[in-house]
Amino acid sequence: MNKTIIALGFVSFFTDMASSMVTTILPLYIVYILNDGVDKLGYILAIATFISYGFRILFGYLSDKLQIVKPFVVAGYLVSAITKPLLYFSTTWQSVALLRGTERIGKAIRSATKDSLISAYSNKKSGKSFGFHKMMDVAGEMSGAIIAFLALYYLGKNEEIFRDIFAWTLIPGILAVVIVIFFVKDAPFNQKQKTKFDFSKDYKLLWILGVFFGISFFMMNESFYIIKAKEAGYLITYIPLLVILLNLIQTLSSYFFGLKIDKFGSKNIIFISFLLGLVSLIFLYFDFIIIGFILLGLFSVSSLNGIRSYISNNAYNKATIYGVFYGGIAVSSSLGSITFGIIWQHFGENYAIIFSILGVSLMSVIFGIKKANHCFHSRLFPFK
Repeated sequence: MNKTIIALGFVSFFTDMASSMVTTILPLYIVYILNDGVDKLGYILAIATFISYGFRILFGYLSDKLQIVKPFVVAGYLVSAITKPLLYFSTTWQSVALLRGTERIGKAIRSATKDSLISAYSNKKSGKSFGFHKMMDVAGEMSGAIIAFLALYYLGKNEEIFRDIFAWTLIPGILAVVIVIFFVKDAPFNQKQKTKFDFSKDYKLLWILGVFFGISFFMMNESFYIIKAKEAGYLITYIPLLVILLNLIQTLSSYFFGLKIDKFGSKNIIFISFLLGLVSLIFLYFDFIIIGFILLGLFSVSSLNGIRSYISNNAYNKATIYGVFYGGIAVSSSLGSITFGIIWQHFGENYAIIFSILGVSLMSVIFGIKKANHCFHSRLFPFK
């Protein structure tokens, strides 16, 4: 495997270690330390993703247009490394939302360009490359969740410990920036020639992106899974173990799904991922929390690896389409988070989960029908 892809894997490992140290405890911090409602958690999740969506599209487009990749990747990781520790000083849900939104801008700057960089060094084995990269992502997330668990278990679960964990994220964040500066090569643009930008060649991807955005809206965020676990009777000290389990499942299965994508095709794996997400929600509804987390992990890696590989293999303007993809995910998931937070706060958790189940079911049916029609049409007109 290419050295740049391996280096990017370690960059993501340390970045996601820091991110997981935050996301593992942030829902608990907002709802049970700051004593804000679940609706406020929904607003924070929405703001953190919505702020960045325009930047994801912008920097993806600029990368293709100007053929600039690594500078955007470095800048994005640097912004994230600096902003996470500043949560130490947050005292209101509004200040948390502002810092999370700023940190997400950093992710927006790097996301599309990072995937474009992975694609550039992958040749045609994009499933394998994205599978490896996602494996390093979630291994970092698992490490961060372990750090959060050990801190809560041995040091306590008061407000000071929560803030200390936020401050500690500076260390892995800086390590990630050092690696991306000194060990990641820029994209090997053929020649550094300016190519004509032609979005019409990518219209065929819009239907699958649209369905994926629908899934992103209806699929409940991991943070709501964490609050559901607390409501089901899990102690705050031990909830990070569920996140560790989630990350372990993702780590063990990501590379496997990457290989299966190359063997069976990305659309088949995407459809399977939708079904995994649906079953995860059903188990969550009936308080089978552990199984719900396991299936959520399988859904996350199979769906994301599948769609990223599909874009890599089919898009003409790759960074732009990655930008559109991440932008659409940001909008749809942020609107979903607001919706779930309001339903949960005013009608209860069960209604929120039922809403999620019905929506994911609908999107799965639409994707299955569209996929079947496409296969039938391809066989009927193989030379079109």
